[in-house]
Amino acid sequence: MKQLLRNTIAGAAMIGASLSAGLAQAEETIKVGILHSLSGTMAISETTLKDVMLMLIEEQNKKGGLLGKKLEPVVVDPASDWPLFAEKARELISVNDVSAVFGCWTSVSRKSVLPVFEELNSLLFYPVQYEGEESQRNVFYTGAAPNQQAIPAVDYLMNEIGVKRWVLAGTDYVYPRTTNKILEAYLKAKGVAADDIMINYTPFGHSDWQTIVSDIKKFGAGGKKTAVVSTINGDANVPFYKELGNQGINAEDIPVVAFSVGEEELAGLDTAPLVGHLAAWNYFQSVDTDVNAEFIDNWHAFIEDDKRVTNDPMEAHYIGFNMWVKAVEKAGTTDADAVIDAIVGVSVPNLSGGYSAMMPNHHITKPVLIGEIQEDGQFETVWETSGLVVGDEWSDFLPDSKDLIADWRAPLSCGNFNAKTGKCGGKGS
Repeated sequence: MKQLLRNTIAGAAMIGASLSAGLAQAEETIKVGILHSLSGTMAISETTLKDVMLMLIEEQNKKGGLLGKKLEPVVVDPASDWPLFAEKARELISVNDVSAVFGCWTSVSRKSVLPVFEELNSLLFYPVQYEGEESQRNVFYTGAAPNQQAIPAVDYLMNEIGVKRWVLAGTDYVYPRTTNKILEAYLKAKGVAADDIMINYTPFGHSDWQTIVSDIKKFGAGGKKTAVVSTINGDANVPFYKELGNQGINAEDIPVVAFSVGEEELAGLDTAPLVGHLAAWNYFQSVDTDVNAEFIDNWHAFIEDDKRVTNDPMEAHYIGFNMWVKAVEKAGTTDADAVIDAIVGVSVPNLSGGYSAMMPNHHITKPVLIGEIQEDGQFETVWETSGLVVGDEWSDFLPDSKDLIADWRAPLSCGNFNAKTGKCGGKGS
């Protein structure tokens, strides 16, 4: 009986020790949330962002991790379901206890999660071009603001190609609508008549483009040089570009400049009819720098497929992840408040051969590139800014925004400070 009792006590002690060791091991990792659609209409764009985050985390662990701990990725699939993004974000923060989240693509998904990150005081690194009109304390915008993509693209079409008539075609949600509102105001300020601007919206996953493309063709037949400025998102781009080819619209006739079509989207298309059409980004795979060549080699080795491409939002995650790592090291902790204070001014290499810095408005500095689609699905850069452009969170071309600035440093700590009235309108927008 005594021996049985001793064995029972010893067994319990071993179980307790195992549980303690397990808890200690769990505490030895820093969890990183990955919030990207792996199914649904946006999977065509977002799956590769999940993959690149796994690569970046693996590479950081090979360097020794962060603060002496290994990084542990936690992947969820919000399935292109915008309310589900908020649910999955809450799960990552409250249940999985992640220190930061890298994710979202569409602005509607980002808008869905904003209240969660503010309530739970966690960090979101958002890697995709967006419409601006926002600066949140808990969000870091590593994709382009309109002045880092949309405005330069219009300037290029207007000044270099001589475009006079404009088709603003987008998916029907907040990013295209707000971006086109800015572009419409900008074009009119440049003297473009209302009759020379055509605006069209289609739902996510739209597939029947015959009538719309026919309308675009008619609009462009009026004797003035016409271009399409496309904020069409997700897999709707595939039938859109196919229909352009079906109706014989090429880049010489009516050039299309896209803000959401990169190398990943082109990988699923017959690019022959698309040669010469354009995209505006801050990075192309074809950028000829040593740091980009190394990144591509590492990507191909990680993904075990030399045909997998890189693209702009992947570079944005590369920049954002490295900024987070540097800010955590600077703060000596993953605590959100400490990282928010530490990250402003942090500068890390981008893949174009320069450095990008986090500004007080939680946007970063980026070069702007215009590229022409090539037959191999890559882009040839035809124009780029002479230096880096600071992301403008509030548009200068909208009356309600032109006087607003964001500065998250103390003592201002405001996302929408009115420089005219001297008052903060709230935490952000």
